[in-house]
Amino acid sequence: MLSVTDLRQIDTAAADLSRIIPRADVDVASTVPVVAPILEQVRTGGEAALLELAERFDGVRPPALRVPAEALAAALEGLDADVRAALEESIRRARLVHAAQLPQDSTVELGEGASVQNHWIPVDRVGLYVPGGRAVYPSSVVMNVVPAQAAGVGSLAVTSPPQADHGGLPHPTVLAACALLGVDEVYAAGGAQAVAMLAHGVRDERGGWLCAPVDMVTGPGNVYVAAAKRALQGIIGVDAEAGPSEIAVIADGTARADWVAADLISQSEHDPLAASVLITDSEDLVRDVLAAIEAQVPGSLHEEQIRVALTGPQSGVLLVRDLDQAVEVSDRYATEHLEIQTRDPEAVAARIRNAGAVFVGPHAPVPLGDYSAGSNHVLPTSGTARHSSGLSTVTFLRLQQRIRYTETGLKELAEGISVLAEDERLPAHGVAVRTRFA
Repeated sequence: MLSVTDLRQIDTAAADLSRIIPRADVDVASTVPVVAPILEQVRTGGEAALLELAERFDGVRPPALRVPAEALAAALEGLDADVRAALEESIRRARLVHAAQLPQDSTVELGEGASVQNHWIPVDRVGLYVPGGRAVYPSSVVMNVVPAQAAGVGSLAVTSPPQADHGGLPHPTVLAACALLGVDEVYAAGGAQAVAMLAHGVRDERGGWLCAPVDMVTGPGNVYVAAAKRALQGIIGVDAEAGPSEIAVIADGTARADWVAADLISQSEHDPLAASVLITDSEDLVRDVLAAIEAQVPGSLHEEQIRVALTGPQSGVLLVRDLDQAVEVSDRYATEHLEIQTRDPEAVAARIRNAGAVFVGPHAPVPLGDYSAGSNHVLPTSGTARHSSGLSTVTFLRLQQRIRYTETGLKELAEGISVLAEDERLPAHGVAVRTRFA
């Protein structure tokens, strides 16, 4: 089911691996013009436009844009006890991990009467997008809300697509997760139109804010959500343009083929464009994993979608010479999720530089991070792990530097500043300093 590419004779350090490594073909740029009319419709049409677009794209007209408080309470009351317990444990672990990410202010003394303070300030208001569609994502509520709360964000708005099966409200498990986290501002809106709603805000009949504009939008979504983020960046800050889910597994001959196969399959049920990649130096493991996939896929809930994902150009097996080449190929791929199932996984993990999250050892499968590890599952995709991180507490913070200089501190630098200002042909800069000592 997975194609096999033999890299053993290739100099991967010099080769253009972008033409070899599997990757989903997602063109956000070409989608921006498609969503532009939708963004403008929401900007000018407000709530009426959002309700009309929900009917058009989601097949249902929400009874109201904002989910009423009683619906949130009812969703939590009706939540299955086992699901509630699992969500509460996920929240507990995520709170511990994200609280530890909170940076501390620091002050650097640079001389007499000269200091610079690094001061962290949370974003004032954020909009958190929770996908709908093929699956239900209460876990994405947790992954968005917990770091924002840990950062001290004062105002949170969650939006998720309306569901025809639930009277035009977001899925009740999503609503219950919001209630568990203490979020009471929730909207029945999805897709590009939801991002536009958060960016521009929506007025009510009296001219007040039904949904006040946010400063930042985070959370995963489809290509239309990504295109809306790109189009509106600048009006709002964004976390990333999420692409299809990715998993890469570095494995050697010691790995259990049935476990590797199960992990590759697990990510392929997200989306037909989801990427599942095995990087190994063992031909025997390749044979056994392919056989295990063929044995495990039949009868799966999303069998057809899994087959499409695993046979697509974004998935495959990369056969390498050794683990050195495996690490090199993995870093060039820069996957969203990287599993390491080798004889000494810690040694391999220590060498990995580019991956959204690294799952070390055979008992740390990616679904652990999707739900309950305490880590965040909103991660960089499409190779952006080369330069970007996943969602974290720091995502919702801004570094503000506070510069404190006395007369003594400034006088020590006055001549040097004047020299640099003259060299850059900005003499008024030097004057602004010298005038204080005239």
